Amino acid sequence: MTHAAYAVTPGAWREQVWTTLMREGQCSYPLPPHGHHPNFKGARAAAGHLLRHPDVAALRVLVVGPERALYPLRKLALQSGVTLYVPHQKKAGWYWRVTDPGGAKLSALPEYGEPVLRPDGAQGVVLGSVAVDRQGGRLGKGFGWAARGLHLDLPEFTLAHPLMLSAQLPCLPDSVVALIGMPGGVQNPKTFPLAAVSSPSLDSGI
Repeated sequence: MTHAAYAVTPGAWREQVWTTLMREGQCSYPLPPHGHHPNFKGARAAAGHLLRHPDVAALRVLVVGPERALYPLRKLALQSGVTLYVPHQKKAGWYWRVTDPGGAKLSALPEYGEPVLRPDGAQGVVLGSVAVDRQGGRLGKGFGWAARGLHLDLPEFTLAHPLMLSAQLPCLPDSVVALIGMPGGVQNPKTFPLAAVSSPSLDSGI
């Protein structure tokens, strides 16, 4: 499908999703969500579901975005012994390597993280998103490290609120993800509809 065949531009679809989340009161700081990967309500539960999924639970080294919405996932992953690489926000191409749960917050990365040039051993990537669809199409905020591309041959995952999910994006996606962690379970493009995860919760203690 060519760009001309899409009915909506990525920018217009982002605006619609941001506005809907704001109107429905489904996002937290930073507000308004416009211009961000929204920090949606239920992100902590979505993170727990994604990390419990067998395809993710087996991974011990992840690249995880610095977005506020991914903070619960970073903390849960670090608490379970996963090594994270968080893209450096001030040095393009650099990462913070972090193993201590104290480094889940961005402000703590200079204390707990080690600056490195390559995410050695990374097995998967968790990206922020603005919109997703049931085929795994993912639309980011349109700029930043994820939009520039990581050039890593790794499976990608994301988190999303139900209001961010559509049957099919009406615009060109930025990338395609293997799994979408949501507050009610995991959306697997290979086996949709939503597959709930009933494992013991990882959400306590955040």
